[in-house]
Amino acid sequence: MRETDRLTVEQFGTPSLLLMEADATATLRAISSRFPDDLQGKKARILCGSGNNGGDGAALARALARVGVHTDVVLFGRVEDTKGDARANFEAVRRLASFEAGSSSLPSLLTFVECASVSQWEDIARPRRSHDILVDALFGTGLARPLEGIYLQVIEHVGLTRRARERAAGARPLIVSVDIPSGLNADSGQLIGPAVEADVTVTFTAPKLANVLPPACHYGGELIVANIGSPAALTDAAGSKLFLVEEEDARAWLVRTRYTRESYKNTHGHVLVIAGSRDYSGAAALCGNAAIRSGAGLVTVATPAAAQSSVAARAMPEVMTTALAETDRGVVSDDAIEHVLQLAARASVVALGPGLTAEDERTRSFVRAVVEQRTTAVVIDADGLNCLAPWPENLRGSANAPLILTPHAGEMRRLLGAKSLGSIDGVLLADRVSAVREFALKHEVILVLKGSRSLTAAPDGRVFINPTGNAGLGTAGAGDTLTGLIAGFIAQAIGSASGYGSPAGQPRAGGGEETGVLDTVIAALYVGGLAGDFAAQELGMRTMVASDIRDHFSAAICSLDDEGELPERRS
Repeated sequence: MRETDRLTVEQFGTPSLLLMEADATATLRAISSRFPDDLQGKKARILCGSGNNGGDGAALARALARVGVHTDVVLFGRVEDTKGDARANFEAVRRLASFEAGSSSLPSLLTFVECASVSQWEDIARPRRSHDILVDALFGTGLARPLEGIYLQVIEHVGLTRRARERAAGARPLIVSVDIPSGLNADSGQLIGPAVEADVTVTFTAPKLANVLPPACHYGGELIVANIGSPAALTDAAGSKLFLVEEEDARAWLVRTRYTRESYKNTHGHVLVIAGSRDYSGAAALCGNAAIRSGAGLVTVATPAAAQSSVAARAMPEVMTTALAETDRGVVSDDAIEHVLQLAARASVVALGPGLTAEDERTRSFVRAVVEQRTTAVVIDADGLNCLAPWPENLRGSANAPLILTPHAGEMRRLLGAKSLGSIDGVLLADRVSAVREFALKHEVILVLKGSRSLTAAPDGRVFINPTGNAGLGTAGAGDTLTGLIAGFIAQAIGSASGYGSPAGQPRAGGGEETGVLDTVIAALYVGGLAGDFAAQELGMRTMVASDIRDHFSAAICSLDDEGELPERRS
């Protein structure tokens, strides 16, 4: 981003001071949206560091005062010690504050104070003034070590203010961070020390890692990415391999795969779900139900004979079931391989794994054979992954028959192998992006690492961060539901008349303007998380269950593409 700002100034003739004004305007817009009645007469305090982030805060102070907000600016340092555009803004605020303070005809809307010591800050913070808005403009993208001294005290003060607000069940002050909550390292999702917990973070041009990767991203509240005038060509040319999925990405997929007037079940794809066992029939039903509810035309659940009646009783009536050869323990046997390959030849996509169990060697052999002999895309989850752990070195995905793996952190560790367990705990926590990227590149698979801010890694090394979802999704069966949703979306994409020119009617593994498997997985993850958000809004996170997520697929899809989903909108 520093390079983008520099090139915006040097190559496109945009004064850097103008970019700072644009930052302030965007932040003012975000604040105004939280006060729909009127900002006039409200009170704000802006905490400014001495760098450019503080300069943004000073520019914001002038913008707030112009709309009638009584604004107190605290600069931690001296104006004479600041530089460049930040100094220009601090000097402007100081002059305006001095002018207003000396005017007998105008009420003072702007105050400015320099704070250079802990004792000064204690004097400023001690009076219990009531503010409607508290702006954190202390540090931006340059921080790399924990805050200490006066800055640590300021962070603690903001935290106390937030907790006092929560105890009083009040909504004020609104805590806003400029670019990134102070105390975070912009280049990492990991915490480096205490940080501001904001209600809203307004970042500029593009998100920083700490804005979008957990646990750091949880400190930012609502994230607003503001366009401040940097040309899109500069961010495109940066060659990033890390992307934040946006609403428009999911909407574009839904538009490309809309039902047409002449479409019917066979053009919406056929999902074969291979799942379940005598003791775990619920997982198979959840997966099959999610696939049919996602919009797939046909869904067949293939399950061991001992589980078939139970799966059929739990599945929606539209879901078909078929029995597979089993062991005496009621789990699928390798005797079922030929039957399953025949079923898979008639399917658009295979979902493999939920509830299979992985203890029986014959089940493991079955899973390995199905994956190795596949002729279509296969989504592998749960015990399908456990049966293949550690992941075989010679097992690869391909463009015509892509592999989509959907592990949670524990399953990911098992895929990487016992020898890696000691180090991978740290890797997954400290650098989940690198972990999924390296695995996807090495094995040519699409890898979805589930969790807070789930990641999707592509075979070409790109990684996509999904922003939807909430803690309520960490419930039993949510993974089975997601597997069904992904498989159902892939089936629809394959059945769609547009965007496919590859052999055997299979989609491309990558993305782009055409609808590929990668695009489809990304859209499914976004829709699944959004459905979970709708379920939580209605039921609360604590009591929602996996079937509630499935039941909100419709609300999520319609919220993204109501024109495509409602018949009267498609005249």
